[in-house]
Amino acid sequence: MPSQSALARLQQAITIGLAVIALAWLAWRWPASPAAAVLGALAIFFSYSFFLAAEFVLLKIVGPDDRVPAPAWADVVKAWWGESRATPRVFFWRQPFRWRAQPDFLQADAHGKRGVVFIHGFVCNRGFWNPWMAEFRAAGIPFVAVNLEPVFGSIDAYARTVDDAVARVHAATGLAPVLVCHSMGGLAARAWLRTPGAPQRAHHVVTIGTPHHGTWLGRFSHTPNGREMRLHGRWVGELAQAATAVPFTCWYSNCDNIVFPVSTATLPGADNRLVRGMAHVQLGFRAEIRAATRELLAQPG
Repeated sequence: MPSQSALARLQQAITIGLAVIALAWLAWRWPASPAAAVLGALAIFFSYSFFLAAEFVLLKIVGPDDRVPAPAWADVVKAWWGESRATPRVFFWRQPFRWRAQPDFLQADAHGKRGVVFIHGFVCNRGFWNPWMAEFRAAGIPFVAVNLEPVFGSIDAYARTVDDAVARVHAATGLAPVLVCHSMGGLAARAWLRTPGAPQRAHHVVTIGTPHHGTWLGRFSHTPNGREMRLHGRWVGELAQAATAVPFTCWYSNCDNIVFPVSTATLPGADNRLVRGMAHVQLGFRAEIRAATRELLAQPG
């Protein structure tokens, strides 16, 4: 397991900073108006919900996709509410403070059991996968979860990290692992698959809300990995030319507030599975995706 996480330190600072500002507002306004003090403090700490709302409006306005059923406004509002509840658990708790809570699991009797490599997405770390890792540990499924760093580096640079994790799981189990990837993590897996010999070392790749063809929101990013995820951009275009025989299952949603147009999260020839009404972070924790992944792990070969 990685010994440190720059992303965790960044998100710790943001979380603590928001809490301090919210408490300062609460203390300042309380004598004059307790109601205004509480409402203002909540608005500060949960300000991310306003940014999420803007993403969902953009999804609805600029993200229609003739190949996928369009969500109604009611579906979008429901997804926004679900994402507003899921976001603090991931970005204010698991990733900044609990990213080491679930160590990598390569038990002594792992040989002969198909394992997993967990690969997180943009501005995330291995703490994203805590619910998955707790479930898989209880089931005796070997796994390694990576931290992709530098946080704002090129996606190509993450191939070495993925390679090391695959090697560790294979050494412990004797079997090629399944790669389970959220968002940008799916692109990191595909970047790794371009390296010599990599396709023979992967049993299956599961992507969840991965912008395989880029995303409309990528136009606003100025980081190397963000620019590489621009819709139909040069980098994702080059990635598409690297054919691989490794089977893919691509989970995607018509309410994904980060990856749109929606069909950009699919791949030709993959087992593309639509989940309606789920936002980007929400999608990563669907029980049906975990169940389907466990079925893949039970496959022979």
